[in-house]
Amino acid sequence: MADSDEPMVVDGGYGGTCEWQGRWNHVKKLLERAGPFTHPDFEPSTESLQFLLETCKILVIGAGGLGCELLKGLAFSGFCNIHVVDMDIIDVSNLNRQFLFRTKDVGRPKADVAADFINSRIPGCRVVPHFKKIQDLDEIFYKQFHIIVCGLDSVVARRWMNGMLLSLLVYKDGVLDPGSIIPLIDGGTEGFKGNARVILPGMSACIDCTLELYPPQINFPMCTIASMPRLPEHCIEYVRVLLWPKVRPFGDSVVLDGDDPEHIQWVHQRSLERAAEFNITGVTYRLTQGVVKRIIPAVASTNAVIAAACATEVFKIASSAFIPLNNYMVFNDVDGLYTYTFEAERKENCSACSQVPLDLFFSSSSKLQKVLDYLIESASLQMKSPAITTTIDGKNKTLYLQSVASIEQRTRPNLSKTLKELGLTEGQELAVADITTPQTMLFRLCFTS
Repeated sequence: MADSDEPMVVDGGYGGTCEWQGRWNHVKKLLERAGPFTHPDFEPSTESLQFLLETCKILVIGAGGLGCELLKGLAFSGFCNIHVVDMDIIDVSNLNRQFLFRTKDVGRPKADVAADFINSRIPGCRVVPHFKKIQDLDEIFYKQFHIIVCGLDSVVARRWMNGMLLSLLVYKDGVLDPGSIIPLIDGGTEGFKGNARVILPGMSACIDCTLELYPPQINFPMCTIASMPRLPEHCIEYVRVLLWPKVRPFGDSVVLDGDDPEHIQWVHQRSLERAAEFNITGVTYRLTQGVVKRIIPAVASTNAVIAAACATEVFKIASSAFIPLNNYMVFNDVDGLYTYTFEAERKENCSACSQVPLDLFFSSSSKLQKVLDYLIESASLQMKSPAITTTIDGKNKTLYLQSVASIEQRTRPNLSKTLKELGLTEGQELAVADITTPQTMLFRLCFTS
């Protein structure tokens, strides 16, 4: 590593070279000298910066409002090996806050454009884009990273990522191997509120341990949507849930796509007609898109604050220079400025990280539908489309599976059968798969009288 008074040579984003004195002085001040806030075990050295520049590998999940800020913050903090995963393409509505994108980029993948922008503007930084769903990447891919930081707007995606890192943990004689832990830094924003958290899988509270902290997705009662709409959102939901499947305006096999302007325009027009029928005002194109895509309101300043907090935690963990956040920080600037940090506690019976089957309490006369409803509606589980299987007399039996039409049709009668009629007994283990996690979760039936 060059001394501070010598020029530093780094590779440019497109293969050129760039050198100037003091490029990383702002980082060296944190890594090469002690201070009142440094970690008690921290020893200042030049090797920490070398590790950040050459070795440390960071994965950023999401290249949207938080993701753009995260990429910028990490690149300016000395992280040169970064991968970014995002499945979305750039929309005009993104341009007001996702500053790595321009009008000419509309229609292109966010991950590709974000990577190109950072690589071209920050010499030496190598951002590798992945225009994919996180579910399309396997364990081998995720194992290569030292730290993973999420800038997601989906609780389902967060839970899946949480489950993936938990599945990578290695236990030796029941003891967790620290070398198998990949820290997860998670950020989230909604309007002028946000949060940042540090998760050490297998050691601290995971996403599922604190699932109750995430607000459930708003679903309007079907009777209100169909018969007595009172809000513009009710009119839009009527078109989305009831009218689209009935009319199929773009063909029988075409699913409503929130990113397709023609689809949104059709929903918007039908929603206006529905609203006029009930003398409801307020249906706009933007609101229509927001309801269809379940868009969470975003504010650029909140994204910047939360992304900065997350990037700081990545730096602290990668360098071991400072004590990481322990482990949950909330931010609110709706009225004034408020921030608060607390330690979310790990749940002993967490369905994701406890390593033990979760007890399900039902009577033997309860129907399977009741079990399914519990898995979906429980605040601590919040599954989306659980598939339930078990083992009876040494043979695997699918009790219910929704995602495959032929199997759903065949197993649907089981929902109206009691647990006893299905041959289930006290202590029976149920294996449940869901899109919220890459792992199959185990539950144990406990019959109540």
